[in-house]
Amino acid sequence: MQSLTALSPATRQSIKAVLTDIDDTLTTDGRLRAAAYGALERLQDSGLIVIPITGRPAGWCDHIARMWPVDGVVGENGAFYFQYDRQGKVMIKRFQASDAERAANRGRLAELRESILRQVPGCAVASDQLYREADLAIDFCEDVPPLPEQDVERIVALFEGAGATAKVSSIHVNGWFGSYDKLSMTRLMLAECFGMDLDAEKDRIIFIGDSPNDAPMFEFFPHSVGVANVGDFTGRLAHEPAFVTESRASAGFCELAEALLEARAL
Repeated sequence: MQSLTALSPATRQSIKAVLTDIDDTLTTDGRLRAAAYGALERLQDSGLIVIPITGRPAGWCDHIARMWPVDGVVGENGAFYFQYDRQGKVMIKRFQASDAERAANRGRLAELRESILRQVPGCAVASDQLYREADLAIDFCEDVPPLPEQDVERIVALFEGAGATAKVSSIHVNGWFGSYDKLSMTRLMLAECFGMDLDAEKDRIIFIGDSPNDAPMFEFFPHSVGVANVGDFTGRLAHEPAFVTESRASAGFCELAEALLEARAL
C-alpha cells in the first residue's frame, strides 16, 4: 500500500465519483462526526458523485438516501441500492433478489441464526437486524465485548457451511444467500442511475474502506484507498487497497476528501 500522497494531482483531478464504506471509514468509534459529514457535503457540492457502499441495513439506508448529502446508497453488502428522487419525492429501490426470494431467505437465515448463537458464545444478533431486508448480521464487537479472531472465523464457517455467503466487517459478520457483493450492486447502480460503465470508467472512481468485506472493491479499483485502520486486518484481507491514509477512520476519510477537493480547485 502506498501513501495517499502518491496519488498524483492529475489523477485526483480526473475523479468523478467517490464511493465510501461507512463503519470505521466515515465513522469513528461508532459516531458520524461533523467533519466527515461536512466532507461528504463538500464533495457532492464540488460536482462529484458520492455514494456510501455499506453493510448497514435497508432501514438505515432509506434514511441515508433521503437525508445525507449523497447521490444514493448501496446497502447490506450489495443486496440493494436506494436513490431518492428529490424532485419526484420517491425512493427508488433496486434489490438483487425478488420479494419472495428475500422472504424465503429470511426464513433460512432465522434457523441459521439460532445455530450460530448456540455454537459461538458471546456473539449476538446485531442491534440493527430488525431493519434488514436480505442478510443476517452477527455482532462480534459493536455492542458485545470483542470476540477473539477464531470465534469470528467460526461464525464465517457456520454461514458458509449452510451455503451462505459470509463477509467480515469491522463490527459484524454478515451472511446471506446469493452470490452478490458490494461491487456487483455498485456496477448495477452506476449503470442504471448514472449511465456509467464501471469497467470503462474505474480509473475515474475512488473507493475508500477499511475491512475484509471491502476486498472486492479494493481489488477492482486501481485507486482504492484504505483508512489507516485497514492495517488492523493485515493478513486477513483477500486484497489490499492501493493507497492508505495517514489517519484512522473518519479522519482518514477527511484526508482523502481534502486531497480531492484541493485538486479540483487547481
